[in-house]
This record gives sequence, C-alpha cells and structure tokens, in this order.
Amino acid sequence: MAEKNLYTVIVADDEDELREAVCTMIPWEALGFHLVGSASNGLDALELVEQLEPDLLLTDIRMPFITGIELARQVREIRPAMHIAFLSGYDDFEYAKQAIQMNVVEYILKPINADELSDVLRRLKDQLDRERAERRNVELLRSRYMENLPILRELFYANLLDGRIEPGTERERAAHLDIDLQGEEWAVGLAYIGSDRRDALSTLSIQNLLEETLTADRCKLSLYNDWVAVIVSLTESFTIYDLIRVLDRVCTLAASYLGLTLTVGVGAPCKELSGMARSAAEARTALEYRSMVGRGQVIYIGDLEPDGGQVLTFEEADERTLTAAVRLGSEQEVRDAAAALAGKIREANPSAGQYNLFLMELVTHLMKMTRRSGVGVEEVFGTGFSLPIQDSALPSLEELEGWCAERYLRLRTLIRRRQTDSAGQTVETAKEYIRQHYAESDLSVEKLCAYLHLSSTYFSTLFKRETGTSFTAYVTTVRMEAAAEAIRGTEEKTYLIAQRCGYEDPNYFSYVFKRHFGMTPTKYRSEGK
Repeated sequence: MAEKNLYTVIVADDEDELREAVCTMIPWEALGFHLVGSASNGLDALELVEQLEPDLLLTDIRMPFITGIELARQVREIRPAMHIAFLSGYDDFEYAKQAIQMNVVEYILKPINADELSDVLRRLKDQLDRERAERRNVELLRSRYMENLPILRELFYANLLDGRIEPGTERERAAHLDIDLQGEEWAVGLAYIGSDRRDALSTLSIQNLLEETLTADRCKLSLYNDWVAVIVSLTESFTIYDLIRVLDRVCTLAASYLGLTLTVGVGAPCKELSGMARSAAEARTALEYRSMVGRGQVIYIGDLEPDGGQVLTFEEADERTLTAAVRLGSEQEVRDAAAALAGKIREANPSAGQYNLFLMELVTHLMKMTRRSGVGVEEVFGTGFSLPIQDSALPSLEELEGWCAERYLRLRTLIRRRQTDSAGQTVETAKEYIRQHYAESDLSVEKLCAYLHLSSTYFSTLFKRETGTSFTAYVTTVRMEAAAEAIRGTEEKTYLIAQRCGYEDPNYFSYVFKRHFGMTPTKYRSEGK
C-alpha cells in the first residue's frame, strides 16, 4: 500500500480510452484506493501484479495475449487473497460462471458508469477493511500464542508427567505445540539441585548443560516442580544405560564447572507415552534414596533393590545405647553409638519410607531425652528447628551420623553443666553480670543468655522462679538504685546520670524514676532522700 489506509489498484483493459477514463474519472483516494498502475494486456497486467502486489485488480475479460479469465487464474496462484473484479462488455453467462469459479468479487458490465463503479469500490473497500481487521486480529492472536507457547509447552510436559493427558492423545496434542514425541521407547529423568543452591541461575545452568550434553532430537527438557525433567527417546543404539552414563557425566560436569551437587533420578523405560507418568514417579522415588546411596550421581530405579526381608526400626536397644552414652559415656562412646546407627541403616538397605520413619523415631528419642533432662530444645537443636528434617540438612548417611553425634554430644555437655551448676548459682551469675553491665543501654536477656549459654525461654523461667521477679524488672531496680545513689551523692546533671545507668533518653529515665520512687529525680534530690 502506497499510503496509510489506502488500498492499491491496478487497471487492465485493452481499450485505451476506456482504461484512461476509468483511471481518471474515479476519485480513487476519496474512495480509499490508490491507483498504482495500468496495463493494456493480460501479460503486462500479470507482470504488474507480481511487481506491485496490489490489493485489487480491475481487469477486462477479453484482452490480447492472455484473457482476463486466464489472468485471474494465474493471479490466484501467486496472490490467492487478492481481490479481482471483471470489466466486460459481454453479458455472457459462461463468463459469469468462470468469474465465480475464480472467486471474482465483482462482475461489472460495460459501458462503465462512474457512479456504479464508485459503488462497487465502496463495497470492496468495506470488504477489504473487514479482512484487514480480521488479519490484524489473527496476527494478534498468533503473536500472543507464540509469546505463551513456552508456557503452554511447560504445562503440557507437566500434565504428561502427572498423567493428566488422555492416553492416545499425547502425540496429537504435542504436535499442536510443535513438540515432536515420535519414538518407540521413552524414559524420564529428574535432575535435582540441593535446596541450598537451588535458584534460577543454577537451574538455568543445569538446563544449558543438559542441552549441550544430550542430543536435542531425542531429549526434551522441562521445569517440573523442583526438578529439571529430562524426557528421552530410547533406541537400540541409545539404551537406558547409555542415558545413565550421559547423565552421570552431566553430574560430574556440574560439580567440576558449576560447583553444584546434581543428583538425577531415572525411572524405568516405557513403550507408551502414557507410561511417562509412571517413569516420572519412579524417578521421584529414586531421588528419595539420595541420602542413603549418595548425592551427585544418577540413581536408576532399576538398581534399587531394598531387602524386603529386613525391616529397619529404632528399637529399645538403640535407645538404651544412646541414653547410656549420653549420660555415662565418653565423647568417643557417643560418636561410636551414632556410627552404629548409620551402619545399621546401611546394612538394612531400607526403602525410602522405612528410612524416613527410622529418622523420625531417632529424632523423637533425642527430643524426649532433651525434655526429660530439663534442657531447652533450642539449646540442642538450634533456633527454628522443626520436623520433619529437611532433605538438605542430611544429604547422606555420613551427614546423618555427624548430625546425630553433634546433637547427642551437645545434650551430654548441657546435662553435665546442669549437674555441676545449680539453679541458684546460675541466677547469682546472672545477677553479677547485670550489676557489671547495667550501664549498657543494649543489655538484654538475649545478650545475658549468650553469656550463660542458655536459651532465653529457659533462663527467663528459671530467673522468675528463683527471684520472684522478671529479668527486666530486676535490671530496672538495679539501675534505679544506682541512679538514686548518684542523685543523692553528687550534683551531676540528670541526663549524665541517666546515661551512666543505661538510659539514652533522659525523658524516659525520668519517667521510670518517677514510677519507681513516686517522684521526679529533681524532687528526689531537693528532698534529700
């Protein structure tokens, strides 16, 4: 189109006068058109159409070299959507029929009437406007579709691996998203990055590494929950064990070049696409064994053979051994007990479910020992501890052994501390600390408990029980006694006394002093109290 909102037109007619009349007598631009060329025969008209690609062709039927009918036929081959209108002096039904077959939009009889032709052009303009609007809508929809195509593909893969696609329709639905799922056998792998390093950049790095290592035409990658899903087409020349070797190499490269611990669970192959949900579920199950068999490697479901004859349980004998080691044994005996537990798990080769139950029973025993000893749970487990234990906390049996040993040893130390240090001694130590640090404005129960190596909850309960007052109230009393002595014995300014007693705000100091003694510091000094 030559100008905005104007449709281009070519006029073809072998009658020079008629052609010139049509070109000059019609107010083209007023009607929404721009005349870009004219031809005196069919061949010239065809050449102009190829060069200028007009929106509309007005052509006579009888012309030299090729007729208007033949011209329309050839134009339809190169410009199927272009509009064509016939100009003819022959009121012949056969021409009309051929015009219909060529999808000609108008059939105008000569002699040409300017008003009639203008009406025809107005109708054509309306039709072209509608078609243009439709094309814009289609283009917009297509643009939005292409923008959302990656999301639609990810959703398709998620539904496929979750078994939410009707069996037998997988390939058809995949084809609509330009996904090739041709193949005779498939397997699913789930690549897992430890939660401590799992972020967008790490995930993208693993995706790129997988793409570079695996053949693109047999491998599909998708983000699937917390994993990168690897959907692989297997053949006689690329079996499940070839896939495992390639993925093992990816795990090695991830550790060497990215500093990431990558573990990949692989499910058993399936012949049907509907079986991918089962393969994905098996890959998830394989990943559950990473704490027992080790991380940073490929775990194939077919290689996991838990001994169904052995049941892993946390028995009374285990409880007695651990309890005795903590209360009566040496540090080495505690470590030996933790090592024995890890060895028991390793020997049993349990299922993931048995392992998690055993771990839960172990932690429960440790928590019961902690509470029965009068020790705060946070002192043993740390702040914010909760069950179940997160996967990232115990990535292997070695880590589990160390975790158990550390916490049982911590409990052992705290129990011995309680045995040698009475509650009264603890409180007296706290009081002495307060007397030495009351002038510090940041004095707090947390700061004191860090010094005493006690939890704030346990200390606050102990202090209130032994003194009959709270930590805050006791600190206030010490500070007020020091302030009263300074007011009685010196002429020092009140704000300076306030600072020496741990108060940065003199107004707040005066408020607390009046609440404590029933009068302001100034009045207290004037009355010589």
